[in-house]
Amino acid sequence: MTQVGPENNTKHAYFGGGCFWCIEAIFQELNGVSDVISGYAGGSMETANYKDVSSGKSEHVEICKIEYDPKIISYNQLLEVFFLAHDPTQINRQGNDIGPQYRSVIFFNEEKEKIEATKYIQKLIKDEVFNVIKTVIEPIKLFFVAESYHQNYFNNNPNQPYCSYVINPKLESLRNKVKKYYVKK
Repeated sequence: MTQVGPENNTKHAYFGGGCFWCIEAIFQELNGVSDVISGYAGGSMETANYKDVSSGKSEHVEICKIEYDPKIISYNQLLEVFFLAHDPTQINRQGNDIGPQYRSVIFFNEEKEKIEATKYIQKLIKDEVFNVIKTVIEPIKLFFVAESYHQNYFNNNPNQPYCSYVINPKLESLRNKVKKYYVKK
């Protein structure tokens, strides 16, 4: 992650597109991103825990809170990475991750983000990148930080099978597709 100094005005973006381990890993290495936190949004405080969220009955979705410097990376560039990183044509599913907690969602902080996300989706459909997009756009109400063992999961567990077979290929593909956004390794 790029260090963002105190003189910069950082912003936050909130994205859910499958397992938060994937979202976290793909955004952590972007130039201009200073922090990525896995968590839950959409349900109540009482059900903001992995056990309840995993049941699919909590109304929560697994998301990441992405802290970024808009002088280095724009919200539209984050949207580009987001839509390249998952399949927005699916309802409540990403690969083998099935359930409403894995739905494709953009939570917005301000009306400007809602407008940008809506325009970005319209452009993807107009340009026939996708025929239909099921990503939901909602205001962020509350964000609950996930349990500590979910934080920085990919970097802490690179040999875990899900990381090896799902996250790593996705991350490598993104590093090639939009290498201009990624920190040089």
